[in-house]
Amino acid sequence: MNLASFIYRLLPVLLLAFLTACPSKLPFDYSAFYNHRPRSILVLPPLNLTTDVNAPYSYLSTISNPLAECGYYVFPVAVIDAYMKENGLPSSEEMHAVSLEKIKDIIGADAVLYVTIEEWGQKYIVLQSITTIKTSARLVDTASGEVIWHGTQSISQGSGGGHPLVMLINAVVVQIVDSMTDFTHDLSRVANQDMINNPNEGFLAGPYLVSKESEHCINR
Repeated sequence: MNLASFIYRLLPVLLLAFLTACPSKLPFDYSAFYNHRPRSILVLPPLNLTTDVNAPYSYLSTISNPLAECGYYVFPVAVIDAYMKENGLPSSEEMHAVSLEKIKDIIGADAVLYVTIEEWGQKYIVLQSITTIKTSARLVDTASGEVIWHGTQSISQGSGGGHPLVMLINAVVVQIVDSMTDFTHDLSRVANQDMINNPNEGFLAGPYLVSKESEHCINR
């Protein structure tokens, strides 16, 4: 048997071994979401693991719209933040520690969205600017305490490339613009739309979704 014939006969075995060694991603388990279909969602100010003090409130300003478009009533984030602070809970950590029973009894939310910001902002690598946002979130049913949905979102947007002189000029311009414009806000809006509307692991369509044929959320 020549080498070519040997390799040809060996290919199916190698392919099978490769497919077996690379596990496919399991579909998202929506059973808990089906069992506890919330009508209203309270979004608490996110836990912030970054050095950007503006990250939590920039994030909050971009999360309500995709949730509402998905068919859920979203408690006004600014009102909830002010209410919590007025009642002796000045930090996100303290707000996250409030019992679900109290949230359900006092505010009346069906579910709470807990978010953690892991990365947020611009990084400069040589002559390239990269804006990155990385978050993790979980939706918890207030009556049972069960996590009915969880997800992560990581998105980056870079600028740079090409001729070194062009890259240098671009880097200077980007740094000047960055000092006046918060690109993370727009990127956060995109990240939240992607997280909520992801066709494979996003939110199920809420009860107030105007059209069940809408492109928003998952109609199941």
